[in-house]
Amino acid sequence: MTIRVGFGYDVHRIVEGRELWIGGIKIPFNLPSHGEGVGVGLGLLGHSDADVLLHAVCDALLGAANMRDIGYHFPDTSDATLGMDSKIILRRTVELIATKGYRLGNIDATICAERPKMNPHIPEMQRVMADVIGCDPDQISIKATTTERLGFVGRQEGMAAYATVLIERD
Repeated sequence: MTIRVGFGYDVHRIVEGRELWIGGIKIPFNLPSHGEGVGVGLGLLGHSDADVLLHAVCDALLGAANMRDIGYHFPDTSDATLGMDSKIILRRTVELIATKGYRLGNIDATICAERPKMNPHIPEMQRVMADVIGCDPDQISIKATTTERLGFVGRQEGMAAYATVLIERD
């Protein structure tokens, strides 16, 4: 059996007027309202849906298989990837590594965000990702942290994600 390890990192800016998609699920994220109403919706800026976690995972998978990076396969200059659901990118990435005989061993990922709180959403992220990949949710570890108000994440200008994966082939 051959096993390989890959590492991925992604970052996206927080902006008004976008939905927040992380780990394949939509997470409510709004500016506080002043008076009545919900407030302005916040999300991550990107050519696709800007799912920072799935992008980091895809880069890790592609790196482990020595298949370049997410931008090579899903360029942000292509109309075909404009607004694309990152679950499609993840599914296609799993299909790409399978062309070299690889399958997922496990994922260990960390989301860096001051808010909203990610921990309540992690079990659903694991289920959705496992469904897309075709694996057991137990193969997907997702953690969340803040940066203690330091840097661009701490100033709530953006979010980041890190992912390490193990892939294997017989």
